[in-house]
Amino acid sequence: MNALSVSDLSITFSGARKAFTAVHGVSFDIASGETFGLIGPSGCGKTTVLRAIAGLNVNWQGAISVFGEPLQSGKKIAGTLRDNIQMVFQDPYSSLHPRHTIQRILGEPLSLRGVKDVEAQVRTALDQVGLPAAASRRFPHQLSGGQRQRVAIARALLLRPRLLLLDEPTSALDVSVQAGILNLLNDLKASHGMTFVLVSHDPGVVAHMCDRAAVMDAGAITRIMDRADLSKLS
Repeated sequence: MNALSVSDLSITFSGARKAFTAVHGVSFDIASGETFGLIGPSGCGKTTVLRAIAGLNVNWQGAISVFGEPLQSGKKIAGTLRDNIQMVFQDPYSSLHPRHTIQRILGEPLSLRGVKDVEAQVRTALDQVGLPAAASRRFPHQLSGGQRQRVAIARALLLRPRLLLLDEPTSALDVSVQAGILNLLNDLKASHGMTFVLVSHDPGVVAHMCDRAAVMDAGAITRIMDRADLSKLS
């Protein structure tokens, strides 16, 4: 069974004067445990595809299934499937509440699910991403960009997802920090047995992380690259 199957996915946005189709008939399958990339220039539709899989955009046509369970167009993702699909966004600062401590940011999803010993689980999550327990008492603005992205990754991992969606996870970071985040993601993937979908415009990042990748242009997939193809990008 595939971790993710996308078939003939199309996404259209309604404008003031006319509709704009951002994604045209996109199809791909991802095996369980695979890291699959969506690569292409800004505006090509790759993040739009990712947001549909994440349930952040429910207005789409086609078919999407995650671990054999179909998503429903027009409906939010709920239940176990919601926990199994988590997303790490491009800008770690904008995705973290500026007035909440890291403890609250990480602990609230667990508390809402009735999880016991939330503080201990938060400490464990921070440790997994290489942050000290003391970071839980800080606010996002008191952390560096790399530390904030580690918090965002920790938040995604707390619900133990099977599918992790990564939207340009290092593009807002200094080059010196990028390698550490990418290596952290690979280590966590191996230890948690997750499947990754990685959106990037950087061929080097895709070559480092992915088993296969789809090249997108103007809302459509133009090519699927295997490991041999990707090795030529690095």
